[in-house]
Amino acid sequence: MIKFYYHPSPNPAKIALFLEESGLPYEVVPVDTRKGEQFAASFVAINPNSKTPAITDGEVRVFDSNAILLYLAEKTGQFLPENTLKARGELLSWLMFIATGIGPYSGQAVHFKRFAPKGLDYAVDRYQFEARRHYGILDAQLAGGPYLLGAIYTIADMSAWGWVRVVPFILGESAWETLPHLKRWFDLISARPAAIRAESLKDKYAFKTEMDTEARRHMFRHVKTA
Repeated sequence: MIKFYYHPSPNPAKIALFLEESGLPYEVVPVDTRKGEQFAASFVAINPNSKTPAITDGEVRVFDSNAILLYLAEKTGQFLPENTLKARGELLSWLMFIATGIGPYSGQAVHFKRFAPKGLDYAVDRYQFEARRHYGILDAQLAGGPYLLGAIYTIADMSAWGWVRVVPFILGESAWETLPHLKRWFDLISARPAAIRAESLKDKYAFKTEMDTEARRHMFRHVKTA
């Protein structure tokens, strides 16, 4: 039985989607990051970076969302492209683009726009620009086919879906107007029964939603508090 260490945020959503699509049996282990549960010694032993998601599969631990997607896809043989160097190169390229671009720029865009002290306009503008640019690259890719790798639905789509779910929160409510291909793709993925089940997972557990002093202490550890 796979144990899935979960919080209702973009990166765990990718793994929830794969698990629901694949039919693999799994057990959810909630990790409430606003309560600091990611820093418990038992969780650090699974993910030394103290972030969700992570999984254990018997004696195997895997952390970082795209590593988990690759592990599960290779374990099951599901949601991978054809077994050619060209197809694998495309898959790995989009997975790494999401891991090194979409995720980090989206996270920083949200942080500086919504949680950082006011007056950091340069940082807000930079990360909003880069987040929007990265989503524009996804949009351009999706102009050529229904999925990121063309005709086939893969873990690259699952990886992107985790973040694209929150595009309006990151870029503003009007963002979809300039990303028509991404919006079409997002609606296609989100209508899948597995995606609906993955989204509903958050409603089964009580996670802290307030960004109060305790939550800020755990989420923004670089800030010194009295």
